[in-house]
Amino acid sequence: MSRIGKQPIPLPNKVEVNIRANEVTVKGPKGQLSRSFDPDMVIRVQDGTLLVERPTDRADHRALHGLTRALLANMVTGVSEGYNRVLEIEGTGYRAELQGATLMLYVGYSHPIEFRPPAGISFEVPRGGRMVTVQGVDKELVGEIAAKIRRQRPPEPYKGKGVRYAAERVRRKAGKAGRVG
Repeated sequence: MSRIGKQPIPLPNKVEVNIRANEVTVKGPKGQLSRSFDPDMVIRVQDGTLLVERPTDRADHRALHGLTRALLANMVTGVSEGYNRVLEIEGTGYRAELQGATLMLYVGYSHPIEFRPPAGISFEVPRGGRMVTVQGVDKELVGEIAAKIRRQRPPEPYKGKGVRYAAERVRRKAGKAGRVG
């Protein structure tokens, strides 16, 4: 039995789960998520928890068991609490600002870079413009958008300039040693 797959997913009070064939819809105070799962996996609600069961012990069913449970747990957490990813901007003149819902990045190019948030994603930039928070209910989409923002100017190893995740540690290099002798 999968250690992840066999664990029940507790449903918070304000979260509703609708299961129709292999389509699962989860509604909560933060929003709504819907996803299709493999038709072999048995998903059911029992006593305020969400359970995932597999029909056989085949390798593909064992792999899908844990995956399905993890995806469902992420959906439940997303609609009840939400997800966020914090990015830090380091460098002279580097900053971010919001114009309406659009994120404007000034990271050393001759022009600002615009990011329009897709549906379900919002940006938050505190005063100073040195941090950006990407918020949403879909964990996968929040991570993808944060990665796209970071990709615009990844942190470089000599001065550490660029866009990085809040908990990310950048390995620094020494640079030129200078002339000896």
